[in-house]
Amino acid sequence: MMDNIKNEKYHKMALNKVRALMKLKPEKESEEGQELEMLITLIEAYEDVHVPMQASDPIAYLEYRMEQDNLKQRDLIPFIGDKTKVSKVMNRKQELSVSMIRRLSEGLNIPINFLITAGV
Repeated sequence: MMDNIKNEKYHKMALNKVRALMKLKPEKESEEGQELEMLITLIEAYEDVHVPMQASDPIAYLEYRMEQDNLKQRDLIPFIGDKTKVSKVMNRKQELSVSMIRRLSEGLNIPINFLITAGV
């Protein structure tokens, strides 16, 4: 079990483990559920210090996460919609909807506040 995220390598490992655990949908009190909660806390602490992004620019943050996780725009289709909609969002021609924000947050383990534009 990981107890510290020292660098980007460990950060990616923790994110991958969280994704795997979330697919299992563990009970909160189970060993897997406790590990999931602990990893989320570690990831948030690491990102608070090391992620060079303001929470007020969700597209910039998505671009950063796509780069970090080697994702392409097509990988966002399950969370945003068809490729045209993804393109519009990524080119800032369409804002993220509440349902898109929820799906991105759950699917990519992104804190919701990173996906909400400042002033909204």
